[in-house]
Amino acid sequence: MTAAALAAGALAAVTALPASADHGDRRDDRDRVVISAVQYDPPGRDDRSNRSLNKEWVEVTNTGRRSVNLDGWTLSDRDGQTYVFDRFRLDGRSSVRVHTGAGRDSRTDVFQDRRHYMWDDRSDRATLANQRGREIDSESWGGRGHHHRR
Repeated sequence: MTAAALAAGALAAVTALPASADHGDRRDDRDRVVISAVQYDPPGRDDRSNRSLNKEWVEVTNTGRRSVNLDGWTLSDRDGQTYVFDRFRLDGRSSVRVHTGAGRDSRTDVFQDRRHYMWDDRSDRATLANQRGREIDSESWGGRGHHHRR
């Protein structure tokens, strides 16, 4: 009887452990990758020049230590205009700026190659979703103010 009680107690102790105990300190993408900044109203005159278009950007930051594969992730506006990350890995504790205009992609800057502004200066929402379409983070402005949602 004592052995049965000890076994039952050990089983209860094992089932009482949090699920995260089995996975160490791993966090999912929602906790690690965020929209850290948005420049939706480029400084200077909106003349649709490539220089002006590239002053409009969204910064995506990986706050975790491990790199995250962003291949197939999307960044979209309220109207459904979408940028798709293609073969891009974001290193741990680093950021990438997604510029509206054309340019040469690097580890810190990628370009949508658009000829028109993507983000509405008055009111819009930037939404970051993973390759399965799950919303990871969003940032909105205008309307009732500036809002960040995770």
